[in-house]
Amino acid sequence: MQQREIRNSVEQSALRILPKCINLSHLPHLSLTPDKLKVCQSNFPIMLEFIRSDLAQFAAYNTQHTDNSHLDHPDRLDVNENPYDLPEELKQKLAWSWQTEIESNRYPDGGYLSLKDAIAEYVNETAHTEFTNHNISVGNGSDELIRSLLMSTCLNGEGSILVANPTFSMYGILAKTLGIPVISVDRSEANFEIDLTAAQSVIETNPIRVVFVVHPNSPTGNALTDAEIQWLRSLPQNILVVIDEAYFEFSQTTLAGELSDHPNWIILRTFSKAFRLAAHRVGYAIAHPELIEALEKMRLPFNLPSFSIAAARLALSERHSLLSVVAELLKERSHLQQQLNQLPNLQIWKSDANFIYARSPKDLAQLCDRLRQQGTIIRHTGGGLRITIGTPEENQRMFDRLSALL
Repeated sequence: MQQREIRNSVEQSALRILPKCINLSHLPHLSLTPDKLKVCQSNFPIMLEFIRSDLAQFAAYNTQHTDNSHLDHPDRLDVNENPYDLPEELKQKLAWSWQTEIESNRYPDGGYLSLKDAIAEYVNETAHTEFTNHNISVGNGSDELIRSLLMSTCLNGEGSILVANPTFSMYGILAKTLGIPVISVDRSEANFEIDLTAAQSVIETNPIRVVFVVHPNSPTGNALTDAEIQWLRSLPQNILVVIDEAYFEFSQTTLAGELSDHPNWIILRTFSKAFRLAAHRVGYAIAHPELIEALEKMRLPFNLPSFSIAAARLALSERHSLLSVVAELLKERSHLQQQLNQLPNLQIWKSDANFIYARSPKDLAQLCDRLRQQGTIIRHTGGGLRITIGTPEENQRMFDRLSALL
């Protein structure tokens, strides 16, 4: 009798402290009657009271939109990565750096001066500018830089942001998680140019602090037009203009040469696309030193791992060989556009990036799912399909599978 009382007492104590997330069927040593299970569940409310109530509106950002675990080496044409890994000789150089230069027990170089110097040299080479490391900030991907910009400008109810949809979703997602209002305008259905009349009206009637544009835009692939650039030039200096050039190496169009005339402009770029370093999460910003100083105040200490720093420096030192693959990807983009133009029930648009945007009257979610089941993953976003340019073999498989479904 005494042992049974002790057992019951232990079980009741366990039930009071077991989180709801534990599958109680995995604890067969507890004799779980319905009453005991009810006691366990009632001890844990649906939402922890110390968590912000508005977070219930959001879902965690998930890059793995579906479960692809059953697929054996699928063709991943959904997140605009470079389809080619680093060459083996560069991986060997990185491995050598890991063995001989990086001390795992030491924090990274928190100033990133050598990396910033290398980035400034690259930007100057491509934009014919004279930037120094004072014009550069680095982040754990461009996402961290976007978040730091939002924290530097709009917190405490000091302003809203303006975006033109469809566009890169993280601007709005990050702003909303920080409690910053997001105001959006539409793009032309014909060519996805920003509705500048609506945008100007928003500027004149709302406390806009930041305008985000992508050059070229994602997911639609169109570069900024002369009219759109002229509108950005006309914005007052109390509005920050963020120009995301994540796909610069594919478009070869940049506004970096105008930064000296616009201290309220900032350009974001990444090593994740053309430079093949998506796994290393390195982004950078180019701007007036005062704006860079504000970003540095928001940056978390040691935000880039030593290995990522080494990878970015190596990529820049080998940029001419690494970026030679861009010409091949552009050739593949042109070939795939010609093929897709032949398909019924599919409309595509000219692209200045490493992806193609398409729309169809078909059920796009179902179309993506059926492609995924066959081993091709593309992205359903912005009311259409975004197809990353892959290897020739990946592109051909995607085309064959898509044409059969259309």
